[in-house]
Amino acid sequence: MKIKLFKSLLIAGAFLCFGMTQAQEVSGTVSDTSGPLPGASVLVKGTTNGTQTDFDGNYTISNVDSGATLVFSYIGYKATEVAVGGKTSINVILQEDAQALEEVVIVGYGSQNKKEITSAVVQLDAEEFNKGVVNSPAQLLQGKVAGLTITNRGGNPNSNATIRLRGLSTTGANSEPLVVIDGIIGASLNNIDPNDIENINVLKDGSAAAIYGSRASSGVILVTTKKGKGGAASFEYSGQASVSSISKSVDVMSTQEFLAAGGVDLGSDNNWLDLVTQNGTDYVNNFAISGSQDNTNYRISANLRNSDGILKNSGFDQLNTRVNVNTKLLNDKLSVGFNASYTNKKQQFGQLDALRYGVLYNPTAPIYGVDSPFAFNSDQFGGYFEALGLFDSFNPVSILNQNKNYGKRAEFLAGLNLKYAITDDISVTAMYSTQNNTNRNNQYYPTTSHYRGNASSTIKGRADFYNSDYVSDLFEFYGSLNKGISDKINLGFTTGYSWQQQNFKETNLTFRDFPDASKDWSDVITASGAFQLGGADRISGNSYTRPDDRIIAFFSRVNLTWDNAIFFNASMRHEGSTRFGDGNKWGTFPSIGLGADLNRYLDLTNVNLLKVRVGYGVTGAIPGGNGYSQETYSWVNSPAGSSETGWQTLGSGDRAPNPDLKWEEKHELNFGLEFGMDRFSGVLDIYSRDIKDFITDIAVETSIHPSGTMIGNAGKLNTKGVELTLNYDVLKNDKLNYNTGLIFSTYKSTLKENAIGSAILKGNLGAPGQNSTAVVLVQEGQEIGQIIGAVWDGEVDANGSQTFVDVDGDGTIEVDQTVQDYTEGDLAVLGKGIPDFELGWTNRISIGNWDVNAFFRGQFGHSLVNNYRVFFEPRVGSQAGYNFVNTSLADDRITTAKFSSLYVEKADFFRLDNLSVSYRFNLGDNLSKYIKSLSANIAGQNLFTITSYTGNDPEASLSDAGPTDNGGFAEFANNPDPLVPGIDRRSNYFASRTFSLGLVAKF
Repeated sequence: MKIKLFKSLLIAGAFLCFGMTQAQEVSGTVSDTSGPLPGASVLVKGTTNGTQTDFDGNYTISNVDSGATLVFSYIGYKATEVAVGGKTSINVILQEDAQALEEVVIVGYGSQNKKEITSAVVQLDAEEFNKGVVNSPAQLLQGKVAGLTITNRGGNPNSNATIRLRGLSTTGANSEPLVVIDGIIGASLNNIDPNDIENINVLKDGSAAAIYGSRASSGVILVTTKKGKGGAASFEYSGQASVSSISKSVDVMSTQEFLAAGGVDLGSDNNWLDLVTQNGTDYVNNFAISGSQDNTNYRISANLRNSDGILKNSGFDQLNTRVNVNTKLLNDKLSVGFNASYTNKKQQFGQLDALRYGVLYNPTAPIYGVDSPFAFNSDQFGGYFEALGLFDSFNPVSILNQNKNYGKRAEFLAGLNLKYAITDDISVTAMYSTQNNTNRNNQYYPTTSHYRGNASSTIKGRADFYNSDYVSDLFEFYGSLNKGISDKINLGFTTGYSWQQQNFKETNLTFRDFPDASKDWSDVITASGAFQLGGADRISGNSYTRPDDRIIAFFSRVNLTWDNAIFFNASMRHEGSTRFGDGNKWGTFPSIGLGADLNRYLDLTNVNLLKVRVGYGVTGAIPGGNGYSQETYSWVNSPAGSSETGWQTLGSGDRAPNPDLKWEEKHELNFGLEFGMDRFSGVLDIYSRDIKDFITDIAVETSIHPSGTMIGNAGKLNTKGVELTLNYDVLKNDKLNYNTGLIFSTYKSTLKENAIGSAILKGNLGAPGQNSTAVVLVQEGQEIGQIIGAVWDGEVDANGSQTFVDVDGDGTIEVDQTVQDYTEGDLAVLGKGIPDFELGWTNRISIGNWDVNAFFRGQFGHSLVNNYRVFFEPRVGSQAGYNFVNTSLADDRITTAKFSSLYVEKADFFRLDNLSVSYRFNLGDNLSKYIKSLSANIAGQNLFTITSYTGNDPEASLSDAGPTDNGGFAEFANNPDPLVPGIDRRSNYFASRTFSLGLVAKF
């Protein structure tokens, strides 16, 4: 007995020792038929021991038993298993599957195989993102998704891009897509660094977005962040440095031309635009460490960005950190995911008007008062010269140097996700997240500043303080079933509950009338809180609070697949919001979709996929704030008597309460066709959507409420559009790969019912002299964005005024800028602010270690009102103290200012948006021990633009912040009007051209 036991132990020990001695290191290359596959997964089967291939497709994996099996996988390729069998070098060539039809795509509350999706959904990964210096996730997508328009006119580093999905979806709030980051609804794109993004999915149509209910009327953008991969810890660094300059300036007269045109001579010679601009610089440093240990993987990153814009004193410093940890517990049945991010951003907003006045200020004016050709009290203005007595004229250098405009923003987001697999087919998920955002902005204008500081008045100096705080807590719980009912039928079902509470508050304070310019008095106010200002008009302020703003929802979705060829999807979300009155708090948002892979039955030669699909969905929109169903009040600082001041209530509300306020609704029908061949694939979408019950200001009788206004539901809008995406592998072999892709989108929005009257003109051009000149038509039955005005016939009368076409042929010229003169007189449609269509053209070339990416983008069919030309191109004698705009369209005969077709320009453009070239270094045996991969890249952005537009930037202006003049603030700066596209304002930041150099290293 003892002998047998001894033998057994001896044999077991031998096997153990043999197994230990056979643990080894395996290395090799993973590739496909055309070359190496970077980022392919290599995993020891049945374990968490794994790694990824580097840029050259190379891998090394340690602690591999000789009897183990390695699993090689890559998205879009068939997984391959290879027995180690004692080998230390294993090279694998992966085979593509049928057009990657089993690719998993993230959708709302889960994922689906790409083939089974019946709605318009687009997924982009890092390979397809825009390259170069990208400071916002929105820039990654610009021009990459058919129907998704992303514009940032001028490229101000501190401004957010305007995002429109399939055009205008509302006339109020929520005009941009809902953002969901790692499942967290309503997250901010500002809270994530572009370098931390794994992929982005865009839910374009109603059937895809309906499961998100009331906030999905403008579509949904789903962002998935990078997570840790299997294997030992690895470190990654990437860095970029770039320089930018003005790509195109506004054409104005030189000093000599200005004087020859009769301009006022003040004795100097200055290029004011050069004095207020600079070569912008960007420095980006990204650090990340990732890996896994047992059942836990992690990724921790930090991103540092420093950006200085082309306008002096504009830019930001930003720190963004993110952590992602995922683990499995309870015999791998419980998956736990935790992610958190923190963003701290310090901003210098500069003074945008310095660009405006840099264009129009007298080129003969001196910078400093001591150089004035006449006696000038320069001390009163901080030593600077000012053209006193001229309306809307300020020294641009003084604007920049004397005034401050700065802020800081902090955003924190954290989420915990728990998923428990009850069986192989059934799971439950619980998720909690919290967001905390703070925003601070201070502006200071000293007593010596003519611009907003009122240096020549009796109440001198100004300080503005803005503070806002936002908190959001989200809890969601849902269960999922995914089960094969038979050999041909597979069922997926998800149902759950969502609860979200948001709190927002903001405060604005303005102080005026400081003792002198000896110090920054705004610092004194904030430091002590004891600075006293006396008299009326010295202090003003307002505050806003949105307490316990809550949304509760119940949702379900069912997916049914038959014969791996017929696909059915349906969802329902029942949602309630505290922003509505008691009788209208709840809304229901259904969707349904049907698709079929026809090629499974047609079996066409060389065709892998031929899918048709149709989807219908209802989404909603909620007000931008709450309390509209209730009476609200304002307070003002006004004299209470002849000798005292105090705070008094107005005595009546700002607007009438509306307990019947309800949801906006969008009903969208989408037809889609998808096809795929070995090298050629495409997607076509045709859609129609109707939006009704806009949440907007509507007029009421003053007998109902003294304010004469109420937030209510009114208006209807229809949008029809077509989107096409094509992709073709032109060349694909082991030496050269060339892939090209084209996206095309077009849409037309028609206002079926107007809440504010059958027809009005909006978009006043502003002062001087154009305050009553509104140029954009809003009319029932008409397309959104039409620009209205007189048609210049090319002639000028004896008074230097344009003469106009008799449009209606009645023998009289009626061109007052009114609706009546459009419907009954001689005003005509001069253009429209929304493009007829947009193009994006991507070209990717790989030659050995070189990769080239060229992306072109264009917008066609839109026009812009060139506001610089409207005001400063006519050779008006009384305006000889301002510089003259001097484009190729200028006519010296015109000496009076009048808006007309002359100043509405076609703004079609085709642009090389992005060109990048990267090189992967071949590392020798010595370096490869320490560095897994190393690559360098150069990139250029906005390299050239083909356009006839004479302004600074031909990019479509999709909304309007309103006019600014004489140092004022834009009326709609915080809520631009989407019904007023097409006006190129004088307050826009200038577009820039950027060149960058980057390095990526993995250790």
